[in-house]
Amino acid sequence: MIHPTAHRALANIGPSELLSAAQTLMAGGHRLTLVSAQQEAHGFGVAYLFLAAHPDRRTELRLRLPPGDPAVPSLAALSFPAGRFEREMHDLYGITPADHPLPRRLVRHHHWPRGWYPMRADAGPPPAFGDPEGPYPFVTVEGPGVYEIPVGPVHAGLIEPGHFRFSVVGETILKLKARLWFVHKGLEKLFEGHSPVDGLPLAERVSGDTTVGHALAYCLAIEEATSTDVPPEVQRGRAVLLELERLYNHVTDLGALCNDVAHAVLHAQAGRVREQLLRINDEVTGHRLLRGGVTLGGVALRALPDPDRLAAIAADVAEIVQLALGHTVVADRFTGTAILSEQAARDLGVLGYVARASGLGLDARRDHPFTDLGPFTPATRTGGDVLARFGIRADEIAASIDLITRLVGDLTPGQLESPPAGEPSSRAASSGVGIVEGWRGTIVHRVQLAADGTLARVKIVDPSFFNWPALPVALSGTIVPDFPLVNKSFNLSYAGNDL
Repeated sequence: MIHPTAHRALANIGPSELLSAAQTLMAGGHRLTLVSAQQEAHGFGVAYLFLAAHPDRRTELRLRLPPGDPAVPSLAALSFPAGRFEREMHDLYGITPADHPLPRRLVRHHHWPRGWYPMRADAGPPPAFGDPEGPYPFVTVEGPGVYEIPVGPVHAGLIEPGHFRFSVVGETILKLKARLWFVHKGLEKLFEGHSPVDGLPLAERVSGDTTVGHALAYCLAIEEATSTDVPPEVQRGRAVLLELERLYNHVTDLGALCNDVAHAVLHAQAGRVREQLLRINDEVTGHRLLRGGVTLGGVALRALPDPDRLAAIAADVAEIVQLALGHTVVADRFTGTAILSEQAARDLGVLGYVARASGLGLDARRDHPFTDLGPFTPATRTGGDVLARFGIRADEIAASIDLITRLVGDLTPGQLESPPAGEPSSRAASSGVGIVEGWRGTIVHRVQLAADGTLARVKIVDPSFFNWPALPVALSGTIVPDFPLVNKSFNLSYAGNDL
């Protein structure tokens, strides 16, 4: 039986009921957005969070598993992201997804010892690393003229590690395999046992360019778990910070994409605008990357962004975009390059501007709102190529400036907070979910609080987890020299993926 609590409907089911329950939800328009395992006193718990829009619906299926050889039925045949969540869960907890079509490791590299599951309570310090499972089983592409180009994991620049293996004929990419998790940090484990307040600085640092997105998703989850009512003006202030974060990142990407086709002048101009936005961030929160702006139950605004300055920035960005697309070299390199079709984006579960550039109007600001933004329709493009991913950023910059201008009219600077909470009626463990449309796409945090109010489990899903598999799909049939351009058009986070 499903029981509504807050915005979620919760259903405690047995493993044998999982497949049919998931099928029913997905047939009703839900998508699987998170799978969170947790070790408990008498075994393991697994939570499957499904989301649907129009209206906002959130359904969580919960399973209990025995401590010895825990296993769940695989949902990989129903959902591509489900298969990856299951592989991640097996690597970290040792929970087996039965009948998984691709049961090889995802997070674990060859030097991870077999049988060591770092998220378990009894994992202890890591044992000596070796080579127990052999090298990663890359698919070998054979045929006349086929050769491989390995790139990374160490790159010639200030970039996190990832290994890309290209199978190529001439310059044409037949297949790309991206191997990540070289910087798996055990981040979710670091939350355990801390107070919610102490967990916030860690949430801010999940991915350095997404301070507000992850901090806000974490705070929303804690506030749901503790039944904290957040005033509308606090939520509006948080929405302003979220759009400021979207602005400086999108402007940065516009310049970087121009730079990848050798238009260094426009890259410099975008950098100039980015610096203006970073200075506005500093004025508003005291930090150029907006740290400290979102607090548990509140928001801290030292100042409000000036709508006139933002309007001037909007005009500046529009001119940069016009100059870029008016240049035949830029337009030719962007147009038709690395197309991700709408169907492929849907099948892979892609999120954010990558999804919207392929025609999918997914946007948590409208679909799972934490505040009333008034009339808001996310911008979409249908090309699915680099040009569309460039254009969708330009569209979102204009939309973000419009949103900020509307939101600041009802705000005053200062520390805005929820009223003090009363004593909880019970000390039972509780959970909460926070959903935010970060600048890359939908971010979801799920927190589980212990009976003493400390963090028992924090599960984080950055949109890059969903979007990384789409990069090799889009690159099929493109040429090797376009890889840096296409990679930048996706601009996926290693840190947000390699938790």
